[in-house]
Amino acid sequence: MAAPGSHRVPPWRRIDGTTVFFVLLALATGGATWWLHGPGAFADTLLRALGLLAWIAPVLLGALLVGAYVQRLLPRATMERWLGGRSGLRGLTVATVAGAVTPGGPFAAFPLVVALYRAGASVEVCIAYVTAWSVLGINRALIWELPFLGPDFVLLRLLVSLPLPFLAGGLSRLLRRPPT
Repeated sequence: MAAPGSHRVPPWRRIDGTTVFFVLLALATGGATWWLHGPGAFADTLLRALGLLAWIAPVLLGALLVGAYVQRLLPRATMERWLGGRSGLRGLTVATVAGAVTPGGPFAAFPLVVALYRAGASVEVCIAYVTAWSVLGINRALIWELPFLGPDFVLLRLLVSLPLPFLAGGLSRLLRRPPT
């Protein structure tokens, strides 16, 4: 039962243009696969996609749950103090560290960003988080870069990339500021 004053949006009203676009694109490419390569290729491709979904679903579910719980557990005032618009360098630093240590692909990181934003984190902090996740990813550096590229390369890449989340967060603040 919904809490008094809460409003539940029916599922069909949550469908936006992006959803419609990808559903239509999936139908068109599925139809083209069937037409050009036959029902066997269509079925094989569908099974592969469902296998990928089964592999990603637990991570996505976990990330969505963490995001929802973060919104509920952290009081908005605390979130705004640590990661809000006035958190400054502290907020950018926390976001950079968090983004750098967040493992997984976008299906893990993006739900967390949405949760942080909805809980009171500023856009600048969220941009710093996503930038750190994409350019500093410690997990990727340890698993992929270190074995292939060696410690000297990885260390140099991480050092020259370290300012990027701070730069992205700072620039986003400047670009969002209304002209005076």
